[in-house]
Amino acid sequence: MFEPGAGPAANPSDGHERTIRSFQPRRSRVTKGQHDALVRLWPRWGFDIDGSHLVDLDKLFDTLPSGAPVVLEIGFGMGEATAQMAAADPDTGILAADVHTPGQGNLLRLAELNGLTNVRVANGDAVILLREMLPPACLAGVRVYFPDPWPKKRHHKRRIIQPAFLDLAATRMAPGALLHCATDWEPYAEQMLEVLTAHPAFENTQPDGGFAPRPEQRPLTRFEGQGLDKGHSVRDLLFRRKA
Repeated sequence: MFEPGAGPAANPSDGHERTIRSFQPRRSRVTKGQHDALVRLWPRWGFDIDGSHLVDLDKLFDTLPSGAPVVLEIGFGMGEATAQMAAADPDTGILAADVHTPGQGNLLRLAELNGLTNVRVANGDAVILLREMLPPACLAGVRVYFPDPWPKKRHHKRRIIQPAFLDLAATRMAPGALLHCATDWEPYAEQMLEVLTAHPAFENTQPDGGFAPRPEQRPLTRFEGQGLDKGHSVRDLLFRRKA
């Protein structure tokens, strides 16, 4: 699809040890606008999660002051909500990781269209990004919005919010950093709440220990709207990394 160096690789982390995948790679049709954005902007604003080096976040977000906060978003769909959040918080770097090529191209297109210089796109497995490419305590937040719920019981092991993932994420989050999850799948929401509540590195921001109201800074996404139209309840979870 792309010349070497001109766009995201098909399998950037092949050969690296990985845990059970929590995602399914999707290579649906890329529009002309998305392809053009990937070819032009990927060398400047994108990188493959290949596990080959430690990312210098100051260099990656060279348009922001040194030491600017960086939030990792895991799975961003077509990028509309990510672009809105980046526009509302231009002093925070948004490191958006996904494997969906059309979404990667669309987010880059939106970033350029709206003059956003605080968005970077990472292609591949976010677990490898956290484990092998990010330094300790470097993140001001982690966002996991509407991850695959893997509804069948035999697939529950593929859900991303598990104790092992939280162990890893906690090492890359600075004290006080916010982990924000959202799902419209009620059984998964209950599991998330149970696993997060039990984890020693995180504390619930809600005094009652339950779900949080949707924060204003999280836009209503198209996917979320579809779920609401089907009668799904959307649950937000806001947990803070303990000091």
